[in-house]
Amino acid sequence: MAPGTACPALPALLALIGALLPGPGGAQTSVHPPEAIIPRGGSVQVNCSTSCDQPSTLGLETQLTKKEVAHGANWKVFELSDVQEDSHPICFANCDKQTMASMSLTVYWFPERVELLPLPRWQPVGENFTLRCQVAGGTPRDSLFVVLLRGEEELSRQPAPGEPAEVEVTVPVLAGRDDHLANFSCRTDLDLRPQGLGLFQNISAPRQLRTFVLPEILPCLGTPRIIEVGTQWAVNCTLDGLFPAAEAKVGLTLAEQKLDSTSLYSKDSVLATANVKANAAQEGTQELACVVTLGEQDRIWKENVTLYSFPPPSLTLSEPEVSEGTVVTVECEAQAGVVVSLSGLPPGHPAPRAQFQLNASAADHRRSFLCSAALDVAGHLLHKNQTRELRVLYGPRLDQRDCPGNWTWKEGSQQTLRCQAWGNPAPELKCHRKGDGALLPIGDLRPVKREVAGTYLCQAQSPRGVVTREVVLNVTYDQNNMVIIILVAAAVILGAVIGATYLYNRQRKIQKYRLQKAQEAAAMKLNTPATPP
Repeated sequence: MAPGTACPALPALLALIGALLPGPGGAQTSVHPPEAIIPRGGSVQVNCSTSCDQPSTLGLETQLTKKEVAHGANWKVFELSDVQEDSHPICFANCDKQTMASMSLTVYWFPERVELLPLPRWQPVGENFTLRCQVAGGTPRDSLFVVLLRGEEELSRQPAPGEPAEVEVTVPVLAGRDDHLANFSCRTDLDLRPQGLGLFQNISAPRQLRTFVLPEILPCLGTPRIIEVGTQWAVNCTLDGLFPAAEAKVGLTLAEQKLDSTSLYSKDSVLATANVKANAAQEGTQELACVVTLGEQDRIWKENVTLYSFPPPSLTLSEPEVSEGTVVTVECEAQAGVVVSLSGLPPGHPAPRAQFQLNASAADHRRSFLCSAALDVAGHLLHKNQTRELRVLYGPRLDQRDCPGNWTWKEGSQQTLRCQAWGNPAPELKCHRKGDGALLPIGDLRPVKREVAGTYLCQAQSPRGVVTREVVLNVTYDQNNMVIIILVAAAVILGAVIGATYLYNRQRKIQKYRLQKAQEAAAMKLNTPATPP
């Protein structure tokens, strides 16, 4: 309790008793104004008077600083200055007996500090949080109210409790999504309008609230379970049901080392992606983790990934290019723990190495050898292959299969003449007909003509040797058809001769007839006598 508020109680009681007891002739003491309200540190003038008609002593009883500023026969005016707290000064008069009158002096002052205590850095949606407002000072207390605000909206209005010392007013508030980034503040209202003054308000600095929703579900981590060292792969992590999603932070780590990731946000979800390239030092089982942080809370999901090293097997030929008849060694080898198989070699005991030898022949030219390696990684069987091709040098080949020695075709038919030589290097093939040296028409014969018939000598030549082969080409045709053709041709010629003879004789007869008629006409003209004039 502030000093000076209880001490005036006894004088006030005495003044009340004195006022009730009449003095000589019914004299009374009065005070003006009976009530006054002033700001702290202010001053006020108090008029004490008495109705006593005899000489009397008039004064003002108070602990406040006072000064008499005016007086009369039965009145005095006192000025009270530097008033710091409420008080009850008493006017008294001694007129045979003492009479008293007290006044009520109220001091008002504004709160020295109005502060809204810090809000939670992040507040879960759907949970209560407490607004706390601290108010230091301010009187009169019964006219002082504390108002808690969200923006301009009043959430609570309460009277300031207790004495004019530091007090705290609290109110619970249910956080919602609409409260995200809302401003909260605290205001004091000192309402002195009933005393003829005004409404005096002090407001604290606003504080902004951030609300959030972080679901209990865990992030979804997308990644291969086995990854080869030195290869690049994508990792993604997503979580739905966030608010505000754009405030969520996602961290991806591999073997406790942070990965460089990019986050994409939608309305209520986040997707983080990272491209990862593991090195040989990380080979083995490693922990891949995704941490989504929102509102200073985390949701974590971890998975184990296996990083493995699996270089392709080594497939070697003792010589990649050999002459026919050379012994070639084929060898397939892989790292320890890998099982290899080699084409051309029967299955045997699982091992990281296999080999065999062969005597190279023409049939082995361009033969492909396959080395297959298998590695078990975390229950997954992985395969890698390697191939090599053998080149065999051998002399020319010109045999019955590729160049038949006898062809018999019918004249006029549609045929294809096939003759091909083999060898490595590829031989040059030439076929000439015995006698005239005409070339064998290898390829399409459309149609077959009898002129191509004959016996040809084919020669295949390369740096590794020469081979020859005789090819006979027969063309058959029908003799009866030839006789018919000759007879028809003779008949046509004979008919033409007969026709020409007939036409020639007919023309002679016509000319002879015309000559005879002309001669007869001339003779008749000579025998006719001349007509006299």
